[in-house]
Amino acid sequence: MSKSANDVVITGVGIVTSQGAGTEVHTALLTAGEPPVVRVETERFAPYPVHPLPEIDWSQQIAKRGDQRQMENWQRLGVFSAGLALDDAGFKDDLDACGSMDMIVAAGGGERDINVDSLIVDEALKRNDREQLLNEKLTTELRPTLFLAQLSNLMAGNISIVHKITGSSRTFMGEEGAGISAIETAFARIKAGQSTHTLVGGAFSAERQDMILLIEAVQGHALGEHHPIWSRKPENGGGMITGSVGAFLILESREHAEARGARIYATIDAVGGDRGSREGDRLEQRLKYLSEPAANLDPSTTVVFSGTTGFHALAAREKAFLDAQFPKAAVRAYGGLVGHGLESQFPLGLAFAALSLGAGAKVPPFDPAGEALMQKPAKTAIVTTIGHARGEGIAVLSAEQ
Repeated sequence: MSKSANDVVITGVGIVTSQGAGTEVHTALLTAGEPPVVRVETERFAPYPVHPLPEIDWSQQIAKRGDQRQMENWQRLGVFSAGLALDDAGFKDDLDACGSMDMIVAAGGGERDINVDSLIVDEALKRNDREQLLNEKLTTELRPTLFLAQLSNLMAGNISIVHKITGSSRTFMGEEGAGISAIETAFARIKAGQSTHTLVGGAFSAERQDMILLIEAVQGHALGEHHPIWSRKPENGGGMITGSVGAFLILESREHAEARGARIYATIDAVGGDRGSREGDRLEQRLKYLSEPAANLDPSTTVVFSGTTGFHALAAREKAFLDAQFPKAAVRAYGGLVGHGLESQFPLGLAFAALSLGAGAKVPPFDPAGEALMQKPAKTAIVTTIGHARGEGIAVLSAEQ
């Protein structure tokens, strides 16, 4: 593929998962000769396993204690991983570049008042007029400032304050679809010449009782011990194990990156997102349309980073699609390694793809029973994310020649 000035390239990766913080630990994992050891917490929220945060010194990216204190872990994760991406791209101390940098964030709501939630659930067990109960408790128990702490765009605001990112700012909400839209929008703006350098990504804190309750409400959790993602069975629960994740990327136009002599991990050749009914074969038809840019890739040097949730029916449909569409490509379900990160899931997949292509990795299987070995180093990558309720996204990336 010929190069052009408005090619969208990845020049910075900021990543935090249960495996650790930063590109070094994750590149080592992707280039290791054997399957990585999964880190999962099965006791603290039993019977629900989660992939927990690693040990983090927040002050490495959030210098002021006051800034750290007024954020929750969800926001800290985003601000911290955004700082890692800026460092990795060489932008951290470039005030002019940060001042003109665009930012697109995928975010959920902030953390809730767990005590009030628990009170409402306990009281609802004793009463039948639950709508009235809810109104009573909302007017008497919630503190007004809680609503400020729940604003989704606080993450973007804190990134602006801490890292001096003062170009345009957008925040998307809507679970996995938010992460897909964030990447898709950043890509389209740079491709169209409307932006030269953008910080884009999201974060998700799995170690929150309110998030655990929400996923339990749809009976989505895998239960008990950890099982590799393609091997999960209905008797082990709903199939999803969430993970605390921060994933931010620096995307630039090729012209902008080359002018400053930046290291380029990979080029994003195409990004597509869509949503709609999944009845019949409609999901598969959308995936086929979204994956058209990957039709002519060499399967022997292609790695597919699947963002599957682990939900049994969805995972089976995606695996069947990938096996039919890319039968000889190596598939890696990264949610089985670090957990499902909702808003951050798609940015996380692109981070894994960028690191793999930058290192020319033969990515080891994350689920040895369900994934084949790579025989050659990765030169191209496909990233998928299929939202647990709605929203699909596919990105196609290539290594620098």
